[in-house]
Amino acid sequence: MVTFRRCGDLLGRWGAQNDGMCRSIKTLRPPFQDEATAEEIEAAALQYVRKVSGFRTPAAHNTAAFERAVQTVAAATAELLGDLRVRGASR
Repeated sequence: MVTFRRCGDLLGRWGAQNDGMCRSIKTLRPPFQDEATAEEIEAAALQYVRKVSGFRTPAAHNTAAFERAVQTVAAATAELLGDLRVRGASR
């Protein structure tokens, strides 16, 4: 198991030691960022699922549901970012 070194690092999963959960998810769209990476999208999805579920590390019987939720949120986020058109941003 790898540990999170700082907020936003996606170096571990549910059992990773975390120095503290991020209190906000960073904006992943232009002009704040050129293009979000898959890792950044998954990190934001993980952060969201942790926040709404209230679990930093789910129990074994909840791990599959937690994983599905992270993947679903990540897919929805990637789709949203791909569909957004931001005024003044080159596409």
